[in-house]
Amino acid sequence: MLNMDRRTFLAMSAALCASPAWSAQSGGDGLRVRAARNHRLYGTSVDSRNLKADPRFAQAVAAEAGILVAESETKRKAMEPAKGQYYFGGTDAILNFAHSNTQLMRGHTMVWHEANPAWLEAELPVSKDERLLTDYIAKVGTRYKGQFQSWDVVNEAIEPKDGHPLGLRTNSIWYEAFGESYIETAFHAAREADPKTPLFYNETNLEGDDAWFEPRRTATLKLIERLLARNVPLQGFGLQSHLKAFRSKYSEAVISKFLDEVAAFGLPILITEFDVADIRGPSDPAQRDTAVADLTRMFLDVAFSKKAVLGCITWGLTDKYSWLSVTPAYKWSDGQLSRGLPLDGDFNRKPMWTAMASCFDKSQA
Repeated sequence: MLNMDRRTFLAMSAALCASPAWSAQSGGDGLRVRAARNHRLYGTSVDSRNLKADPRFAQAVAAEAGILVAESETKRKAMEPAKGQYYFGGTDAILNFAHSNTQLMRGHTMVWHEANPAWLEAELPVSKDERLLTDYIAKVGTRYKGQFQSWDVVNEAIEPKDGHPLGLRTNSIWYEAFGESYIETAFHAAREADPKTPLFYNETNLEGDDAWFEPRRTATLKLIERLLARNVPLQGFGLQSHLKAFRSKYSEAVISKFLDEVAAFGLPILITEFDVADIRGPSDPAQRDTAVADLTRMFLDVAFSKKAVLGCITWGLTDKYSWLSVTPAYKWSDGQLSRGLPLDGDFNRKPMWTAMASCFDKSQA
């Protein structure tokens, strides 16, 4: 699987590198070109409303990103707000933007314990009707068949704090209704709906040195092992990588070991939701920028030393539209924007962008 994906990936990268159009407005090649030169991907999550309403944002996304993912518009709450009534407008708008700018797009996510419509949460887990899972996957998977670079089929099925002996997330409508089998069922339904698009499992909070990360890594690896042993069509692993510059500890050794353990299953790895929270850092933005850039450089240098790692998608491109800037646990009480993404609130490249560019420049796929 990895070798087949790599051939396709090399062809895509060569096409990106051959286009001279993708230089950022501030001068010099954007991250998409720097990544593609060494046969990797760089991309960002986006919201279709921001792309439409903010021309500067749209220009920056076109210049910097080679692959897009919807922040919320490919989640079920947005796709099926009422039972059997689907809305594809936001997803289609992002896909059209990607086509217009020689970009790829990936789907995120078919099955998650969050971002579900109210009508579904009212029916599950009381109902045990598996069609509440499979009909939706069939609908969206078939509609976008062959149009996405990959799909996150299941997102965040691990939560050791819930007390399950295998570390599974039990506080979930899906687990409560179907047990662990919902994961396998979802992947088979996705494969039936779309026979060729690579199917990923996506997970969070796996990168750190603090003690609570290790059970998450162990449970994730065991889940992958069980799925592959049962011939579930799992074809890639998404490592979210929401890092915290001033709240968690990280080391090259721990990150490297985990990436090697995932790669040993033969799975390609994509960093799917990268950002670096700066909350609890010093008040001086320049000092926080340095810390964020240093952590970015360390993390991506390790990641890009692995042939299995296809590239990196940041969860947003600019601090102006970052979830970190508005989420209570991460936002600054004085109203300043978080500084955890490559571009600042005025679309200027920050030290984090420079660190990412350097990592892409010297990476070897």
